[in-house]
Amino acid sequence: MTTTVSTPSSIIPEPRRPWLATPRQRAEVFAVIFIAAIIDISLVAITPLKGKLAYLGLFLIIYPALDYLVVRAQRGKSAGSDALFRALVNFSMAIALLPIVSILWTVWSRGHKGLHWNLFTQDMHSASVTDPVLTHGGLIHAVIGSILIVVAALVVAVPLGLLTAIYLTEIQGKFTRPIKFLVQSMSGVPSIVAGLFILAAIVYPVTKTFNGFEGSLALAILMIPTIARTAEEVLLLIPHDLRETGLALGGTQWRTVQKIILPAARSGLVTAMILGVARVAGETAPIVLLTGGGDTTNWNLFNGPMGTLPFYIWKGFGAGTDESFQRAWTGILVLLVVVLVLFALARFLGGRRNSK
Repeated sequence: MTTTVSTPSSIIPEPRRPWLATPRQRAEVFAVIFIAAIIDISLVAITPLKGKLAYLGLFLIIYPALDYLVVRAQRGKSAGSDALFRALVNFSMAIALLPIVSILWTVWSRGHKGLHWNLFTQDMHSASVTDPVLTHGGLIHAVIGSILIVVAALVVAVPLGLLTAIYLTEIQGKFTRPIKFLVQSMSGVPSIVAGLFILAAIVYPVTKTFNGFEGSLALAILMIPTIARTAEEVLLLIPHDLRETGLALGGTQWRTVQKIILPAARSGLVTAMILGVARVAGETAPIVLLTGGGDTTNWNLFNGPMGTLPFYIWKGFGAGTDESFQRAWTGILVLLVVVLVLFALARFLGGRRNSK
């Protein structure tokens, strides 16, 4: 016999309506924004406050207060508090995005003027950053060098970072605490320290020359803590039941990690790699110390100076001419695009599902 328990309709929560679901709500919001803008402009006009920051600061105060009063008058105190909180959250998000948008706009507005076809087909072996003709020379050597160095650093740092994370989360041996302390300490190491370490440990006593691989080693030192800490947090999110299931089916600990844990955390591990690339993509100090900053295209990481985008940008700003500044801003724009492409490729590869 089945017993049906009736639930009073008074305690059933109403479905949450999306914000601005009705034309009336949208009209009210636009009206409040319009009135807040009029008040904002009027206050700036009659007070000593001037400039873009004055308009923005006053609007961030006027709009939430006005929205709170209007909504409270129409729908009560609770609705007014909800509207005030929603406005504060939206404005906080806008303020957080404002520096990013400002940086992207500044880089684009100052860097796109130096874009030309030769930029991606020529290097700087027959030109200089102070050349008055911007179409002379390019930065293909810097793009190739940056990609090779970052990829080589990934090849070194990803296995070490992932194995460290696996040790900290799966093995948990007697060295777990000192390794975790060391990884956390290395996260704050300045990039110049990594460059000086490679310079003192490898360049002066061993190779006595500069090349791209030495720069990759310095970048790998900076990447390992980021990858290890992020991968550790991702692996800790995997339910412990999966580990017990793999062991119960007769698999060894390594097979369980290989076949169950790592595939389940794949997207998070790709994120760890992305954060590692973001950590070192624009590092200049170790690159200046170790790569030699060549002006010709060099595909060999182990032989000869290698140009990179950070070195190209640093050299352009150091020259001090209008042409060199323009080339430097163009280099910054290209660097952002290259990093964006690498991130998009990593997200695409991380989001693909196995066909099996």
